[in-house]
Amino acid sequence: MRAAAVFIVVTLLGLSSLAVIWHGTRDVALISGAVLLVVALPLLAASRRQLGEAFSVGPQANVLVTHGLYSRIPHPMYAFLDLALLGVITIIRIPWLLVVWAGLIAIQAWQARREARVLEEAFGEAYLRYRKRTLW
Repeated sequence: MRAAAVFIVVTLLGLSSLAVIWHGTRDVALISGAVLLVVALPLLAASRRQLGEAFSVGPQANVLVTHGLYSRIPHPMYAFLDLALLGVITIIRIPWLLVVWAGLIAIQAWQARREARVLEEAFGEAYLRYRKRTLW
């Protein structure tokens, strides 16, 4: 159910961006993309700051971060990075980059599943309780 909801949201965002790229004026694309960037970049920075020392490139289970943005969103860095990239793609109006964007999201979904397995093994029931509180 959660995966379907995320898929629908990502699809709608991508199609909206495609509509702006194909049918919108340059100004509409610039404003739409800029709005995404203005929203996404500060949230991306905040999520990175909240992750603190738990940040790693590969999946590790040093600490279970459940505060701030992480209290409702299990992977806010992925989500806000994707929104920021969508903003850039919309601004530069290159539609084929939406395919690359979708591929990046697929890779991040795979990475998020790997991270979830590592965290569940390390934190067990505490991680499962945390996941019940998150949006996806």
